[in-house]
Amino acid sequence: MSLFSLLGAVEIGLIFALVALGVLLSFRLLRFPDLTVDGSFPLGGAVCATLISKGADPFTATAVATLAGALAGLITGWLNVRLKIMDLLASILMMIALYSVNLRIMGGPNVPLINDPTVFNVLQPAGLADYWWRPILMLLIVIVAKLAMDWFFSTERGLAIRATGSNARMARAQGINTGAMVLLGMAISNALVGLAGALFAQTQGGSDISMGIGTIVIGLAAVIVGEAIMPSRRIVYATLAVIVGAIVYRFFIALALNSDFIGLKAQDLNLVTAVLVAIALVIPQLKRMLQHRRLPDAPKSL
Repeated sequence: MSLFSLLGAVEIGLIFALVALGVLLSFRLLRFPDLTVDGSFPLGGAVCATLISKGADPFTATAVATLAGALAGLITGWLNVRLKIMDLLASILMMIALYSVNLRIMGGPNVPLINDPTVFNVLQPAGLADYWWRPILMLLIVIVAKLAMDWFFSTERGLAIRATGSNARMARAQGINTGAMVLLGMAISNALVGLAGALFAQTQGGSDISMGIGTIVIGLAAVIVGEAIMPSRRIVYATLAVIVGAIVYRFFIALALNSDFIGLKAQDLNLVTAVLVAIALVIPQLKRMLQHRRLPDAPKSL
């Protein structure tokens, strides 16, 4: 693998690390199976690319795209909390609706960003190559997002969200408004995904209606791989684990697709993803089996 391919894998891995942080919040902390991600990711890209193409400041466009993602997650939570629609079904309905919404926003299947300003080229230092600067800036953004999540989930409201996901009945008994916590958690989760979509559109030179396909699978893969590498119940290590998982996942994807002796092509991406997730799921079971075999036999009672 060339240095260019390696840095590209790290860059995309860091972008999807934001998605993984959002998925960690919804799936692991809130226990909400959220498929809105497949719609809020291209929503962030659609809003950002459309605003930039119309002359908006890239930082403003990125912020608006993040808010659009938060709104999508809020509506999904509202469907579940207020209208009593099952959580999985509510997210599926929102994901389907966002496909049409994204087409409306872009006015077509895609919006190119050829010579338009982005947060990457506006902040790029003189003399630093583009393929070096993008991963560096993405790393800084991901670190800020991780630290913000670590801080938030140590606050009273963040702990209330975690309590809602762990045991909603007990949380209500403690006076926590679990419905409001679901709405807040879903908004934060999809805001991170919308931010990732906006940054992805700026790195890839435009937004496309199909860019969200399989986003939830990638996010789950990053969470599962990260938990297999760094198992921990502490939120500080959990957020770090999913970031590492996203980078490792993209690295192995790039390695598999760039290895001529394997013979894989771009259309094999979903197959590689399925194999990696399966391996990550099997590893913890193998560890438990090995530990069980190493334990000495318990003394038999007389």
